[in-house]
Amino acid sequence: MVKETNISINSDRLWDSLMTMAKIGPGIAGGNNRQTVTLEDGEARKLLQEWSENAGMTMKVDELGSMYFKREGTDKHALPVVIGSHLDTQPTGGKYDGVLGVLAGLEIVRTLNDLNIQTKHPILVVNWTNEEGSRFPPAMMASAGYAGIYEVESLLSAKDAEGNIFGDELNKIGWKGSETVGAQKFHCYYELHIEQGPILETEEIDIGVVTHGQGLKWLEVKLSGVEQHTGTTPMHVRKDTSLALSEIILAVNHIANKNQPNVLGSVGHIEVSPNSRNVIAGNSLFTIDIRSPDINKLEKMENELRDMAIDICNKYKVTFEMDQIGGFDPVAFDKECLDNIRNSADKFGYSHKDIVSGAGHDACWINTVAPSAMVMCPCVDGLSHNEAEEIKPEWASSSTNVMLHATIASAT
Repeated sequence: MVKETNISINSDRLWDSLMTMAKIGPGIAGGNNRQTVTLEDGEARKLLQEWSENAGMTMKVDELGSMYFKREGTDKHALPVVIGSHLDTQPTGGKYDGVLGVLAGLEIVRTLNDLNIQTKHPILVVNWTNEEGSRFPPAMMASAGYAGIYEVESLLSAKDAEGNIFGDELNKIGWKGSETVGAQKFHCYYELHIEQGPILETEEIDIGVVTHGQGLKWLEVKLSGVEQHTGTTPMHVRKDTSLALSEIILAVNHIANKNQPNVLGSVGHIEVSPNSRNVIAGNSLFTIDIRSPDINKLEKMENELRDMAIDICNKYKVTFEMDQIGGFDPVAFDKECLDNIRNSADKFGYSHKDIVSGAGHDACWINTVAPSAMVMCPCVDGLSHNEAEEIKPEWASSSTNVMLHATIASAT
């Protein structure tokens, strides 16, 4: 049962903003293709600027293109309470991934204005550049730069598949700012996001309280055997890397299931060489993705994988190499911010559940330098990174109401 409160967002205005933003960079199947630092990204930024300045906020832009919109507080020396996410999408992305979090921040400021509510701390709404990483690596680029994970110059030098340089492309669309990355200091940080998974909808839960972010290891495996003719080489003398590959894939699945709960494992990218129908695969290269909110489990899984893979490769007389090529440690979000989220959900009578985010988000990096927490709302069938991604207007409204009251709690 939803309770009544006299401090609520304008649900219709929020939904209208989402639908208007979705017209910029439309996809081919109902979603969006608004990749980072494209002309479409620039157009979306301009609309956000217009809306935010109309709401009385002032804008600063940093060297990585992240946009900071400030609503002043009564204490000029207080650090801001920050609400943020991203406007960029995957090439075949949805209308809500990231965008909901940015426009929820705008709607919160609009609501505070409507109700003439003043806060001690300023409110800062942030659009982080290149969260998706679909065009330029790494993902969560600007928030990682803000947190000091990567050097700004190295990020500006990143190249896409066509050799375009990130900093040059940012300049082309007119959104390379002068603000030093990291100059804006935060009191705390909140991020609203669609779940991108099926748990909340399946269990009919209104609000996901994100207590942790999954830690991640990306492991690259190289197997070396011998390329030989499939028609003339007896089975017992072959050094077939595809056989070892197939068993290692099963081992990844077995180890992930054995180490539950909240553990994930899969093999994604695969290359088999020479990839000819009548040649035994002499070389195989593939990537393993393992995730857990428990760093000890991550280390345990990696060691188990290595031991099992070595045994498998010895059986098939192929050599084995495995190296970590990416990843980050698990995230535990701030307890006070999480309590503010739970209390806010209780005010409205919204059902809520503690969940772990399986995907990376800007909040994961910001949490390393400022107290942070995340709210998640359901999405239909758990579908995301897909043009068919969908949420219900009431989900957008309820999650933004929770963000509103959590923000007020932190800012007063």
